[in-house]
Order: sequence, then C-alpha cells, then structure tokens
Amino acid sequence: MAPESRVLPTVHNDSDGASSLTASALKTVRTAVAVPESELKRWRRTFDANATVINGEKFLEPEGFVNAIAPLEDLTKIGRHQFAILFRVADTSRRNLVSWEDFVVFETLLKRPDADYWMAFQYFDVDHSGFIDYEEFRTVLAANIGPESIPFDFDCDWVQLYLGKKNGTHVLGYNEFTQLMKGLQGERLRQAFKYLDDDQDGFILPDQFKRIILEIAGHKLSDSVIERLPTLCTLSPGQRISYSEVNAFYNVIREMDMVERIIREATAKSKDGRIDQTDFLNYASSNSRYSLFTPMEASIIFHFAGRGLPNQRLALVDFAHLLDPRWKAPHEFKEPTIPTTTLPASSYLHRVLHSGYNFVLGGIAGAFGATIVYPIDMVKVWNSASPTMQNQRSTVVGQMLYKNSIDCAKKILRNEGFFGFYRGLGPQLVGVAPEKAIKLTVNDLVRGRATDPDTGRITLPWELFAGGAAGGCQVVFTNPLEIVKIRLQVQGETAKLEGATPRGAVHIIRQLGVVGLYRGASACLLRDIPFSAIYFPAYSHLKSDLFQEGYNGKQLSFFETLASAAIAGMPAAYLTTPADVVKTRLQVEARQGQTRYNGLVDAFVKIYREEGFKALFKGGPARIIRSSPQFGFTLLGYETLKKFVPYPWEEKPRQMETALTSRPDDLSKVRARNALRILLDVHGDFGKRATSFKQPLSLTNPKLS
Repeated sequence: MAPESRVLPTVHNDSDGASSLTASALKTVRTAVAVPESELKRWRRTFDANATVINGEKFLEPEGFVNAIAPLEDLTKIGRHQFAILFRVADTSRRNLVSWEDFVVFETLLKRPDADYWMAFQYFDVDHSGFIDYEEFRTVLAANIGPESIPFDFDCDWVQLYLGKKNGTHVLGYNEFTQLMKGLQGERLRQAFKYLDDDQDGFILPDQFKRIILEIAGHKLSDSVIERLPTLCTLSPGQRISYSEVNAFYNVIREMDMVERIIREATAKSKDGRIDQTDFLNYASSNSRYSLFTPMEASIIFHFAGRGLPNQRLALVDFAHLLDPRWKAPHEFKEPTIPTTTLPASSYLHRVLHSGYNFVLGGIAGAFGATIVYPIDMVKVWNSASPTMQNQRSTVVGQMLYKNSIDCAKKILRNEGFFGFYRGLGPQLVGVAPEKAIKLTVNDLVRGRATDPDTGRITLPWELFAGGAAGGCQVVFTNPLEIVKIRLQVQGETAKLEGATPRGAVHIIRQLGVVGLYRGASACLLRDIPFSAIYFPAYSHLKSDLFQEGYNGKQLSFFETLASAAIAGMPAAYLTTPADVVKTRLQVEARQGQTRYNGLVDAFVKIYREEGFKALFKGGPARIIRSSPQFGFTLLGYETLKKFVPYPWEEKPRQMETALTSRPDDLSKVRARNALRILLDVHGDFGKRATSFKQPLSLTNPKLS
C-alpha cells in the first residue's frame, strides 16, 4: 500500500509566541535519563509499527499513539481511548502529529520516577513556561469539566492558598503543582457536597452521593459497586448520607492499594482464610505506625464487600468487586478465547475424567521419580525402604554380607556391574505407576472435595485424612510390588555368595501366590497411612507458608517445588521407619539361622527384645535421604506435568488479580497509565471534551466550545 500523501499541518502558536520546546530543551530532556541502545531500538520498532507516512516522514497520529503507549492488557477500568489525553503532552509542535523525536522525548520522560506527575504538569503548562498560574489552571480544568458536571469554584479559599487571589499573584513550580494535584480531588469532593446540600443540613441524598463519586472516582470502581453506591445510606438512620460518610468512602478509594494489601495479608494469615471487620482493623493497626483506617471506613469496606450483610467473615474473593474495577459477575464474564466444550464440575463424568487425568500423570511422575532414585535404593546407603541393610540381623549365622552402605555399593558394582544397581527395576516400574498414581489421585480427590471454594483452604484434620486415605489405598499396589522387589534385591547378592541361581519375578510371584503377595500388608498399612498423612500436609504447607506460593500471584520455581517435596519427605520417612523395618522383615524369606516372625506384633516384640529399640529405626537417616529425592522428583514431575499438560475441562478457581499484584513488564506503560490516573482523578471525563476538538488547547481558546 502506498504511503499516504498529505501536507503537514501548520504549527500552532500559543498566545505568548511559544510554539514548542526549543531544540536545546529537547536535547536536555533526552540526555536527562540514560537510554540504552536496546531501548531506543525497541521504541523505534514500536514507533514504526504504529506510524503513518506523511510527505515521506513517519508520524504518530492520535490512534497510533494510543496503540504505541497503552498497555495491551491493563488491569484497570481505564479505556485505551483515554490514553489519547497524553497525546497533547507528546505533541510539542501542536500539529496533531507526534514525530520520532517527540516520541523519544515522551518515552524518555516516562522513565522518570515521577513521570505520572510530570505528565500532568506538562498537560497543565499550556504556554510551556515551566510554571502554572491561576489562568492556566482555570483554563485547563474548565476545558475538561463539562457544563453538566458539578461546578468548581475557582475563587475558593483553597485555590487562593495555592495560587493567590484572582488574576494570579503566585505561580506554581513543578513541586508545588504536585501538592495541588494531590489535594484537588478532596477539594472537589468538598465543593460538590456543599453544592448538592441545598438546605445545608450536612446530608445529601443517595443519588447525589452516587453522582459525586462517578465524577471523581468512577474509573476506580466496578459496575457492581457503582450500582450499589446509594446503599451507603443504610449505614446510618435517616436514609441520607452525611459528609463524614462521603469523606470516609473517598478515603477508602484513595487508599485502595493499602486496603487490598491489608486484606490479602490478613486473609493469608487467618486460620480459615476469612476476616471480619475487627480482624481488618487489628491487622491494619499492628502493621502500621499509625491507624490508617477509622471504624467508619472499615464499616464501608465490609458493607460493600459483604453486600450489605452485617457481621460476616469474608474471604479474599468476596472483596474482589470492591478492589477490582474490572470485576464482573460470573455469569457476565466472558473469556476472550474460542469457546470450548465444558463439563459441569459436579457431573459424574467430570469427576471420572479428572481422576483418570490425575491417575495417568501420577503414574508417569511416579515412574520418573523411581527411576532416578532406584540405584540409591539398591545401594542402601540412601534407602531406608531397601531391605538389605534393614534385613541384616544380629542373629544371622555366619558373616554379615556388608560392613556398611559404602561396602554394599562396592560389592554390587564389583559382582554385578553398573546394571546391578537397577536389578528389580522392571517390577518396580510396573508397580510404581499405579502405586503413585492412586496415591496422588486419592489425595487430590479428597482435598478437592474438602477445600473451601472461596478461600482455597482445607482444615488440618481433612488434610491428614486425605493423605492417610491416599496412603491406605496405595497398599493394594505397594505390597505385591515391594515383596517382589525386596526378594529380587536380596537374592541377587546372596546368589553370588552361595552359588545359587537367581530367580526372576515370575518365579517369585508363583511361589508366593496371591495371598503371599500381601504378606506384611498390615505393616505396609501401618507405614504408608502415617507416611502420606504426614507427607502431603507438610508438602502443602511448605509451599504456601515457607515459599509463599500463591501470595500476590507467586508461582513456585523449579527448585522451590523440588525443595518443598523433598523436605516434606524427611519427617514422614523417619517417623514411619519402625513400620518399614517390620514390613521388610516380614516380606523377606528368612534363611537358615535367622529369626522367623509370625505377624506384625510378633515381629515388633522380637526385634525389640533381640536387637533393642534402635533396631526399629535401623536405616532411618538413610531412609530420609532416599525418600526425599524420590518424592521430591515425583511431586516435581507431577506438578510440572499438570502445568504443561493441563486438564482440558479444568474449572478455574475464583481468583482476584489486580494492578497491585500483576503489573505489565513495561514500566513506561505503567507510568503512562498512572499519569492518566492523576488526570482522571480530577474528573472522570477528563480529556474527552478537549480531545474531541481538532484545534489545540490554548489560553486564547479556553472553553473549546
């Protein structure tokens, strides 16, 4: 497409003759902040992508300028078209075009730490004098407040305190201007209330209150809150709203980021994930030097969050429609994606498919973890579940096979080679897939059913039950697997020493029979139920409490997930070592001269009498070191698979994402948005009237009408 051929507009001159910033001023601005070459190249790509060619040169028109500076996905209620307000700041030549040089200056200014206030100052400084007098302040404000808006008295005492008497006896430099802008919204609130309070009795009607808030803060509130603004009158008798209540509501809006921070932290530390008004005030007082919020302000927060119902304990998600200006009711919200077939979360088919999904991923993750640690399991230096070290008994006839774990590793390597470390891996992998799959599936299933959907919390008794149920269900796979694995591991080394021929897994299964495969199942249950009951709650709390998963939207890194899973296995492994020792003794076929056991209790009693209490914790430290990496890699694999292979019909939990917790990566766009916020705080329609006229704002054209 051929470039558009147009004649450049004539540069507009303001009444004082100043047409734009001087060349030296432009150079000063560009060099005030160091701009890396990579940054300039990125700006150039953005400029070129949105520019229009005019007379062989590229310029940004208002629409292209908005596309260049506005965040792609903003977490506020500010519309993209409203960023056109800042076009006049960038258009220093007043040609209704922004050149490459202008764009560089504008982007450089956005790198200033005070870019938001500096942009507002540039907008009000119509004559580019570097100062703002009474006439400039009145002109710009009047141009952006329509006749239908609540009028503003420019001759009030508040304006005169900043700018002197009418016709101007004082001008504001940049720093003074920032203080004026900070207090301007509060003065507009005061004047608006006084204007609408016809009989001067200190009360206004609910609809009048709504009108005030829409003008000064409508862009900060969700449609749900705006609709319910008149209900503020229910906080006090008389069905009218006092200035105290209006001012308290304004303070809540002004400190909304702090309100959100307190709510997030207080609900995160609450036992049930909910807080009431007292909890809010207590947390605010204990985490600030001075009291930030009055009881009336706290009442307003909980009135709108709790939909008017008193004395409620609210979860974080209940505050969403107050804290998130983009909030929509669930039935009103539409995902900007291609519609897909969904399944009701309560449907039987959904539960079956989701459990099957967890089962498959759990099996893959279990095989992954088992393969990584199997050599350690075989060597026994790390593995407390491995039988060889735990099975060495003081009553055995003849010399013990291994002096210690290192000696065990050396002999396996010498007698069987490297692949000796993987002896018995086949049955292990065949059994470990359903074993780990059913454990992870049952734990997720029970936790999911017992979790509060609003808070995402589950009570400790339910956590313990979910883990214990998972451990109990896995025994149907664990016991046959381990008895075959143990006998394969033990016979390999003894066969070398005694000259016997090692038998395969099929022979062992035939020898044991179905009943024999479940020998020691009671000990296996005694080990696996407490293990999982300890492990899964510990893993969950390590992620949330130690590594702060989910706090302010945080997602755990690879190493944080691995550490959580590995650390959780330590207490679970050590505390269940006695049951594991007994299970091993019951499942290994006793050789001549070794003690034989007749059941769980008999094994406990004989081990204690013959070998002492320490024998019940034989291999405990090694069991910790072995279990930690296995469960660490298993859970890491499971979490990673769920992240990269998501369940297609996953029901997304109710979450609250705001600008406080999720900001765009490009800081310049954040500051552009904040600059726009400062101007919109003056009036919700700020810039709409001014940008609707083609001719630029000047002191000789104050009303734009």
